[in-house]
Amino acid sequence: MIRIVIADDQTIVRQGLRALLETTPDFCVVGEAGDGLEAVALVERFEPDVLMIELALPGLSGLEAARRVSAQTRVVVLSAHLAEFNVVDAVKNGAIAYVPKNSSAEQLFLALRGAAGGTRHLGLPLSDDVVDEHARTVTDPAREPLSALTNREREVLQLVAEGYTSCQVGRRLSISRRTAEAHRANMMRKLGLRSLSDLIRVALVCGLVPTSGPRFESARTAQLEEAY
Repeated sequence: MIRIVIADDQTIVRQGLRALLETTPDFCVVGEAGDGLEAVALVERFEPDVLMIELALPGLSGLEAARRVSAQTRVVVLSAHLAEFNVVDAVKNGAIAYVPKNSSAEQLFLALRGAAGGTRHLGLPLSDDVVDEHARTVTDPAREPLSALTNREREVLQLVAEGYTSCQVGRRLSISRRTAEAHRANMMRKLGLRSLSDLIRVALVCGLVPTSGPRFESARTAQLEEAY
């Protein structure tokens, strides 16, 4: 039995995936997460064989969640984001499989079974050699500053960029407002940032916040409010 945690911010997608997987006796969905923070917590709680995750998640990006849990479980990315750099980033952050959301059920099942057994699966027109070569040689300078941040600072970065206040960040991460503010100050010092607008730009460039949709609009609203 392959034990799976599903992480996707759309409830109907999670429900559909659960229903699909439960038609097959060798899959068991042990948890569902609507954001990256929940996904990490569920992996720590249930210790599944596979985490199936979308890249564009609120709270904590799919890439960051994959980076944190890839030593504990196999990570399968199921995403509509099919650019080459998405696949390379996923592999660099520990994903063992990458499946487009327009794949067939059979392709998804193949990837999940392979991942559980330690076999890579890339459901894209990219060879393993090409992805490995890019993962070794391609470096995105925009992402390098994040390596200086702690896990908590990365969480605060994404939440602030999504429009959370210090009080809301504190409640979301179960820390005090003052602690949230201290993490934010440390993070901005490390990144050499002076304003909320600078912080949001970094989050957008690094892919922590999507460039369209409600989370992007929240980030843009925060920028405009600061400007005025």
